[in-house]
Amino acid sequence: MKNSEITGLSQEELVARIAEEKENLVKLKFAHTISAIENPSRITKVRRNIAQLNTELTKRKAVSASETK
Repeated sequence: MKNSEITGLSQEELVARIAEEKENLVKLKFAHTISAIENPSRITKVRRNIAQLNTELTKRKAVSASETK
């Protein structure tokens, strides 16, 4: 997922997308545990997406907190 796509999302969409990606990560890990998945690097990509989404969400929360002061 590109940074420009992430910045275009609203805060609610970010939270929903994080939940989606976390669910996807659990499914991938489960599938990989049972039998090796075809492309195990997908797990790394999903983890990276979650981190990027969380970073953007934290950044927005910090900006909104500094504006209210």
